[in-house]
Amino acid sequence: MNKAVNDGVWSGSWVAERLGVRLEGDDELTGMLGLALRRNPKRAHLLVSNVLGKHVPQSPSVVYGAGFALGRRVRELLGAQEAARAVVLGYAETATGLGHSVADGVGLAPYLHSTRRPVAGVARAGGFEESHSHATSHLLLPEDPALLVGDGPLVLVDDEFSTGNTVLNTVRDLHERYPRRRYVVVALVDMRSAADAGRLAEFAGEIGARVDLVAAATGTVRLPEGVLEKGQELVARYEAESAGAGGPSSAAPSGPVAQFPAPPNSGVAAEADREGNAPGSGLAAEADREGNAPGSGLAAEADREGNPPSSGLAVEADQESNPPGARGTARSAPTGPQPEGERTHPHVTRVDLHWPLGLPDGGRHGFTPVHRGHLEDALPAMTARLAEALPADARSVLVLGFEELMYAPLRLARELEQIADGVEVRYSTTTRSPVLAVDDPGYAIRTRLVFPAHDTPADGPGERYAYNVAGAGFDAVIAVVDSVADTPELHAPDGLLARLSAHAPQVLLAVVPSYVPGPLALPERHPMLPEPLRGPAFSSYAPEEVGWLLQDLSDVTLEAPTEEREEAIQSGGAHYAESLPVEYQPSEQYQELFQTALAESAARLAQAAGAVTEIVLAERSPRPVLVSLARAGTPVGVLMRRWAQFRHGLELPHYAVSIVRGRGIDANALRWLAAHHDPRDVVFVDGWTGKGAITRELTAAIREFEASDGIIGFDPEIAVLADPGSCVRTYGTREDYLIPSACLNSTVSGLISRTVLRADLVGPNDYHGAKFYRELAGADVSVAFLDAVSARFAEVVDAVDATAKELLSGDREPTWEGWAAVERISEEYGIHDVNLVKPGVGETTRVLLRRVPWKILARAGAGADLDHVRLLAEQRGVPVEEVAELPYTCVGLIHPKYTRGATGADGRAVNH
Repeated sequence: MNKAVNDGVWSGSWVAERLGVRLEGDDELTGMLGLALRRNPKRAHLLVSNVLGKHVPQSPSVVYGAGFALGRRVRELLGAQEAARAVVLGYAETATGLGHSVADGVGLAPYLHSTRRPVAGVARAGGFEESHSHATSHLLLPEDPALLVGDGPLVLVDDEFSTGNTVLNTVRDLHERYPRRRYVVVALVDMRSAADAGRLAEFAGEIGARVDLVAAATGTVRLPEGVLEKGQELVARYEAESAGAGGPSSAAPSGPVAQFPAPPNSGVAAEADREGNAPGSGLAAEADREGNAPGSGLAAEADREGNPPSSGLAVEADQESNPPGARGTARSAPTGPQPEGERTHPHVTRVDLHWPLGLPDGGRHGFTPVHRGHLEDALPAMTARLAEALPADARSVLVLGFEELMYAPLRLARELEQIADGVEVRYSTTTRSPVLAVDDPGYAIRTRLVFPAHDTPADGPGERYAYNVAGAGFDAVIAVVDSVADTPELHAPDGLLARLSAHAPQVLLAVVPSYVPGPLALPERHPMLPEPLRGPAFSSYAPEEVGWLLQDLSDVTLEAPTEEREEAIQSGGAHYAESLPVEYQPSEQYQELFQTALAESAARLAQAAGAVTEIVLAERSPRPVLVSLARAGTPVGVLMRRWAQFRHGLELPHYAVSIVRGRGIDANALRWLAAHHDPRDVVFVDGWTGKGAITRELTAAIREFEASDGIIGFDPEIAVLADPGSCVRTYGTREDYLIPSACLNSTVSGLISRTVLRADLVGPNDYHGAKFYRELAGADVSVAFLDAVSARFAEVVDAVDATAKELLSGDREPTWEGWAAVERISEEYGIHDVNLVKPGVGETTRVLLRRVPWKILARAGAGADLDHVRLLAEQRGVPVEEVAELPYTCVGLIHPKYTRGATGADGRAVNH
């Protein structure tokens, strides 16, 4: 059995000794957790759970029992009556099986886990993000939309509760849609710091609900100063040493196992000895000579046959001469949807589980108590088929699950453990997470198998991993995947099955049918979607400048005082897109500031607009269809259209569509675009980036649309005038400077309000809505703004050419520096919600015009770009705090604990 403490050596000691990391807390903590290292800009160390069944092969009874026991504690906490009304929600990918097990322990609770796999025909019921990652969107895809509706307790299950950010983001998102009175957070370990410990209670008070926490063990991680830099250096050194020794690295999966001990007599072994390791164990040498794990017997086999074991030939030769004693229903045959004439590896055997028809493979779309009963009935027969297929002499067997598919393999493994006498059964799963492997008893990740993704993931191809499998001495491995993952990549020479075959004499493949809620009929919608709205009937722009794929809600009263909107939004009582702020009417002094800013920045804006248009024409499409994100993107879309006409004589189509944070893009607008244009020509346009929330929202929404409608080709990469957050590749500049259109609301955006999405006004076949403020025509500067910038086109032609050439030849990969900065500011100022931190001049201006600002952070020495910000802040009584090192020119902070009392009787902000 793999344990965190093995023969007196804790599997976190290697990291602890080198980095000074300490675990403090319950006595069982070091028995539940080991430590490893990973390349991560925020946290180099990784807590490796020993009872989760993800990275460390473990007894399935231990894994299932840990989750089930937590579920029983939740049942006791809630009481039988409330437990019967509960819904359990687990996190993809690591806690999908744990959440299932907790739901079993709760008893009658239905279960749902988040997923990163869009499914055609299944509408999203919600979603949320892990703030520490760049591509972290979780989808909620219940077959029954009512699963998340109701006032019963919601039980959220994750393997580790560290800062609480992910859980709070989830509750905030779900409470906004489906408010309830009680939440229970469940984790194997509660590792919050003292600073984070009180946030749960504070958050509960903010949303007006009870939030409890249940954990199997409690403690914290003590990190010495400089641990991140030291950890990163250590990872880099070991990866470099591995590459220098000829071993496969995380970046080059050329062999079946990536291990990081250096071979003896290489000089690296001496360094390891100085660090306190025992390089003379011989294990590293054996692994490095052939790229195989020690103890697998493959090196000797390769020598006898003259073949490298990673080719699979040595194992195949062994099987020909000594066929294993397969029993019962097993057969060696081509498996999966392979090309005609190709066969799977002869030593890989497919086992037909006879999975019950209609039984979900897990909780991706919901798993009810009825489903649980069907699974319990079918488990004995399915497990018997696996047992019959095992070699007669197998004494050590691993059941290996697949990423989010954790529960079905776990239940099969646990049943096998109970019926297979004399067989030691272990369970773990493959994963997306890259972790450094070091072959040392004091390190949690001893070996690593690297193989390509085999389920055609929505985010494209990439590496996947199986840890602590190579060299573990398993007589057989049972790989359990769903049918979506039974692809040619699974059976490829460098695929998972080949990697496993290099380290186990027998590999069995069991495929669980991927459950798809049916029928897959697309929702009914109007055969003809309305044509775009155009000026002068809707907006003050000329009709050829932009077509609005919106519905006109001008006759509906939607405005509410800013303070009331903020209170409703932050309390979870309303979404920001369900109402509109009262339009700010600029004072004469503010209008003068706008005109001054426009005169000073027009040439700079013209250059940026020209540069981003040239990049779009060069890289995206010679005749792009510009689709601006209403409304901040619309003036930029018009400017890009004007540049294309001025410089190239092109009349580009331009439309404006609605996108709403947390609810995605207007799907009906996409359907109209797909019916009238090639989606591959569509380029989404916005004004600027802040922290990149809309960039991420659009990416998730396009994937969801592809899955639901089967329409592909839309590229979610946004083109922006300015990208200070480093979130996109297509931009005119990355400087954070004043774009004057950010200074005003509708009066610089064609007199159009921000977009509205409210269920009683926007039906499933309607465009999102907006208002046309005709009554503000006397203050409208929309066309004047465009004309002022366009008038500078001729003088910036050479500068545009030089800028575009430099950008096209340079490195424009996003670094997401803005998101990292926002997370840091959120924590430093005690806000703990990235949505309340608005970086950049444009977003700060929006905070002052539309929200309840708390304070403004300004980069020390910022000049005229912030004159209008300082004026607005003075008018609203908001302090401006100068900060020496700020990645943006300024950052606006929304009041983190807003109530009506957060502003005085005059509506001005009150400092707390």
